[in-house]
Amino acid sequence: MRGVFVLVMTLLVAGLPGIAVAREAPVGARSGLLVDDATGRTLWARHADERRPVASITKVMTALVVLRAGHLDRTIRIAAAHRAYAAARHGSTAGLRVGDRLTARDLLAALLLPSGCDAAAALADAYGPGRTRFVRRMNATARALGLRNTRYTDAAGLPEPSGADASHSTARDQVLLGRRALRVPGFALIVRRARYVVPRTAAHGRYVWRTTNALLTTYRGATGVKTGYTRAAGYSLLFAARRRGRTLVGIVLNSARTDARFADARRLLDRGFTGRFT
Repeated sequence: MRGVFVLVMTLLVAGLPGIAVAREAPVGARSGLLVDDATGRTLWARHADERRPVASITKVMTALVVLRAGHLDRTIRIAAAHRAYAAARHGSTAGLRVGDRLTARDLLAALLLPSGCDAAAALADAYGPGRTRFVRRMNATARALGLRNTRYTDAAGLPEPSGADASHSTARDQVLLGRRALRVPGFALIVRRARYVVPRTAAHGRYVWRTTNALLTTYRGATGVKTGYTRAAGYSLLFAARRRGRTLVGIVLNSARTDARFADARRLLDRGFTGRFT
């Protein structure tokens, strides 16, 4: 009877004017997924197999292709075409300067922290060689990893200058990709950094790149991973965090605003770490 009394009183209070009942804010993203990295168990899902553009989260695959190819100390010359590519598609840049010669290792930081589309173009030209061949390598890697609903058309995740975008993936595929990428030390070390400095040398000027992933500085235990935005993709975030020896990896696709994606990720991580999904 006591349980019935508590239930009745809760319902009565909820209906009384002037009495606020605390409710947990909902996750606003149109699709997403959260998994326990150790077991692969799904903790939360929303339209996880729905195909959607993922914008600059694409750069996770770009980085993985480069890391698997190796030779990260090779130098790559920044061309005017790399800057023009980003400008034509209104993409974010790392502010790379024409004529600078940077290592592939540094360009990976330029790709993943400030989400440099100019860096994506430079890496694709060097490692394809050429952007068309590089995209083929991205799709071949996707198939090898079992990303069954993923198709890449661009190394930066940008649409064509016309606005057309034939690329797509799913929350499930991108979480699987994120989990695989985070097992690569070179990748994990970059995406957990909030800031990356390249000192001036005879080959290039000084660069300071800051991450676009606000979760790194606002959520305890955050370890990455990558933001994304285009008009079609909305504000999206592939994210990971580790607490008390447990790692959770998730994604939110098409949140309403840039801050909403981080709020969505925090809510999911909080629930995952406190067991509120069980």
